[in-house]
Amino acid sequence: MACVPLQITKAEHLPPKIGVSAQAAILMDQESGRILYEKNIHKKMRIASITKVMTAILAIESGKMDEMVTVSNNAYGTEGSSIYLKKGENISLRNLVYGLLLRSGNDSAVAIAEKVGGSVDGFVHLMNQKAREIGMFDTHFANPHGLDDHEDHYSSAYDMALLTKYAMNNPEFRKVFQTKFHKAPNPGEKWDRSWKNKNKLLFRYKYSTGGKTGYTKRAGRTLISTASKDDLNFIVVTLNDGGDWNDHQNLFNWGFNNYKMTSIVEKGKITGIKQKYYDGKLYVHRDLSLPLTSEERENLKTEVTLYKPANGERFKKRPETAGHLDVFINDEKETSIPLFYEKPPKDSKGFWSTFSQIFHLILGYDRHG
Repeated sequence: MACVPLQITKAEHLPPKIGVSAQAAILMDQESGRILYEKNIHKKMRIASITKVMTAILAIESGKMDEMVTVSNNAYGTEGSSIYLKKGENISLRNLVYGLLLRSGNDSAVAIAEKVGGSVDGFVHLMNQKAREIGMFDTHFANPHGLDDHEDHYSSAYDMALLTKYAMNNPEFRKVFQTKFHKAPNPGEKWDRSWKNKNKLLFRYKYSTGGKTGYTKRAGRTLISTASKDDLNFIVVTLNDGGDWNDHQNLFNWGFNNYKMTSIVEKGKITGIKQKYYDGKLYVHRDLSLPLTSEERENLKTEVTLYKPANGERFKKRPETAGHLDVFINDEKETSIPLFYEKPPKDSKGFWSTFSQIFHLILGYDRHG
């Protein structure tokens, strides 16, 4: 098929530099996945207890959160950080997830694994299966807690940010992730268990929306955190970072100060493309927004590619996928969104021409918006 390109402008901008003490670090936009800062982001490293983000999301997605779990001898005897589960006690999977994320309970991780996966080995298989589905190709899980009991337990800053991006799409995960305090039953005692989140950013940083800490002697300090300000939602991951609390706040502030969420395309019908096969028939199925600097917003480059029959012949059947819109920053392709040929859905109220908005952004009408 031949292509019909539409090329608009050019972008050139480098935001101010920032440094971190971490061996590996990433600042990622939670909505688009755009990487705003990177340092050794694909380096395979030990990750300690931030492993538990995967354990938590698998537990939540299992649909068993209200079911009870009987604590096994295996879970009871887990070394390291603990929520002090009692051998043979019954506790809900939901409370185990709170204990996992707030207090980093290794005993909770094993109890969850045995409930959801049937065994720790079965759960580890689910962890690696989910990692591949998400696109975590620099990752291999060997346990549900992150202890250094296997040599082949590792991930990367990029992969853990990708996992967090995925998990934050789940409302229940977000709720637990940002919880500061939680109470859970304490069998045989007159008082409930009372847990305070180990993530200090929830108490120190006003934009914090959650996080997970980690530490082992071999991994050093690891940390995942999320933060939101206005319409920006960011993820930071640092590995082997003795100054992680400060690094995370500094990266978030740097991102909030230099980037603004910018609408590129809004869901609905696209008009303004005068091509006989597609005029008035093109749609996008989702919004596309990116965090951009002021210079990037003024100098954005986009390119629309439409498919057409070779030699000017007509399509025997118009294709569902009509082409794609690519977004370039600094002459490098940043992202792409498919364009579809189809009838508008029944709830088409509110749909409007979005291609004109692309021109508005590129020509600078929204520079001061």
